[in-house]
Amino acid sequence: MALLHLNKDNFNSALQENKRILVDFFATWCGPCRMMGPILEQICEEFPQFVIAKVDVDENPELASQYGVMSIPTLVLFENGEAVDTSVGAKSKPAIISMLSR
Repeated sequence: MALLHLNKDNFNSALQENKRILVDFFATWCGPCRMMGPILEQICEEFPQFVIAKVDVDENPELASQYGVMSIPTLVLFENGEAVDTSVGAKSKPAIISMLSR
């Protein structure tokens, strides 16, 4: 599945439509965020069963605030619409796959 791009208008529907979804809260100016972008795209291509989305915190500050995002990048894993795991800081591909596989 392709990497989804979420905003305040489609965020809740994405959570409802996907049993498990990993959301990357990022900013375009953030170096570690830019490093993780290609990794997330690779995971989407290699593991189509995983649903991964991105939320630009500069364009969607209310979503970042709602989920307590204080530093970026922050990954939040949602199951059935509820946040079940959070990881702050740049992560390696194996670490992200491990988070998704729990």
